[in-house]
Amino acid sequence: MRVAIGQLWQETNTFNPLRTTREQFEQFGVLRGDEILKRLSETNEVGGMIQSLRSWPERPELVGLVRLPAWPAGPATPDTVAWLLDEMLHALQRAVPVDAVLLALHGALAGEGEPDVEGALLQAVRRLVGPHIPLVATLDLHANITRRIVEVTDALVVYHTAPHIDVFETGQRAAAVLRRILVDGAKPVTAFQKVPAVFPAERANTQDPDSVSHRFRQQLQALEADSAILTAGLATVQPWLDVPELGSAVVVVADGDAARAHAACARLATDVWHHRRDYLPELVPLEEAVRQAYHEADGLVVLSDSADATTSGAPGDSTWVLRELLKYDWPRPALVTLVSPELVADAQRLGVGATLSRPVGGVRDHRFSTPLPVTAEIVRLFEARFVMNGHLARNLPIDMGPSAVLRVGKVCIVVTSRTGPHFAPELFRAAGFDPLAAAVLVAKSPCGFRAAYAPYARRIIVVRAPGCAPSDFWNYEYRHIPRPLWPWDESMEWTPS
Repeated sequence: MRVAIGQLWQETNTFNPLRTTREQFEQFGVLRGDEILKRLSETNEVGGMIQSLRSWPERPELVGLVRLPAWPAGPATPDTVAWLLDEMLHALQRAVPVDAVLLALHGALAGEGEPDVEGALLQAVRRLVGPHIPLVATLDLHANITRRIVEVTDALVVYHTAPHIDVFETGQRAAAVLRRILVDGAKPVTAFQKVPAVFPAERANTQDPDSVSHRFRQQLQALEADSAILTAGLATVQPWLDVPELGSAVVVVADGDAARAHAACARLATDVWHHRRDYLPELVPLEEAVRQAYHEADGLVVLSDSADATTSGAPGDSTWVLRELLKYDWPRPALVTLVSPELVADAQRLGVGATLSRPVGGVRDHRFSTPLPVTAEIVRLFEARFVMNGHLARNLPIDMGPSAVLRVGKVCIVVTSRTGPHFAPELFRAAGFDPLAAAVLVAKSPCGFRAAYAPYARRIIVVRAPGCAPSDFWNYEYRHIPRPLWPWDESMEWTPS
């Protein structure tokens, strides 16, 4: 047996004014052919696939296609979309004949002129390999699953957790589903239900035993424990995606039993709809949030600046929280991040120990933020390279480029040249800090940061601030989404089709 493996991963935020280009994918790390098998065997979904396939008694031959990852950001340019599709399809053309295709996707990659890039890719893959070759794909829990994606795949395997701490395991689950189809002769039938609702990410914490998200995770895992069910997933979609088929979705894939799949799918979709208001977060106004953080004398306070969350595709250089931090005399370091290659270049030119006086931030996100004049000491220059584990990652190499630390009193601004996980403890450690010893830490993430900090933080406060990835997204202008859609249409009624 020959099994082809590839990856296309990027989450799009259509409110981000910065377009995603080929350069962002190449900076993250494009891999081709056998390099995928050599360098990703312990990393994320692809690693889970590789490890599982290598454990099969049948020992299939693995064929690496191409790995195309980029950090969440704005829509991909048309040239970039064409390049992405060409890379994957040309790799597959060189690999055929194959007995199966396994793809690790995000599911919310949108381009200018193509709002459903993964759907276009999967449709092209299906045309290339024909109707009878098993095609299985993994998806992020925040994927926007379209009917086109469902119709051309044999099975979709969705993360069960947010924070996303099961990426490797999702790859293992996908390989197990493929084995059921390829070796055991399972006949996959998919039940698919769009739920006309879009949910804030802040309360989608599947690790919190008191949350509705945790209960849905348990239901999905109980379904998958049934030998008649190949896989079950709930995708609550990422909200900052102005596309025609926006909405949450439930997918249940059964072995030959369509009625069973549809019944389970309808039950779960109905339950999700009935609990939609449980996802609405409690937000603290920015000024009050920082004031509360300052008056916590002991321990670490984490401020979630979800509106500028780089994990949600925001630009990462909002200055709103920084403005408030600078108003206080913090007893211990107050850690905040910015993305600014220009600011890093200035720091490198002046050198450690010099004083830098200039406006910072508000350049990449010129829609919702403005530059903030600061006078700061340059205290460190470093390369933001590390291996990330936890939310979004298992053994995932990250390179955010040349970076600098600026200090104004106890406020420490970690400035990176490139976007990335601007919540990760590994980033702050690379910058020379113990993040758990800080007085306050700003995590540019709506939920995933909890995997790293919830066990240690004295308090976690979710901030209401302007930005490209706000919690109250329904107050922004969307031009392409389907209507009616909750929470835009609060009074709408719905039942599964």
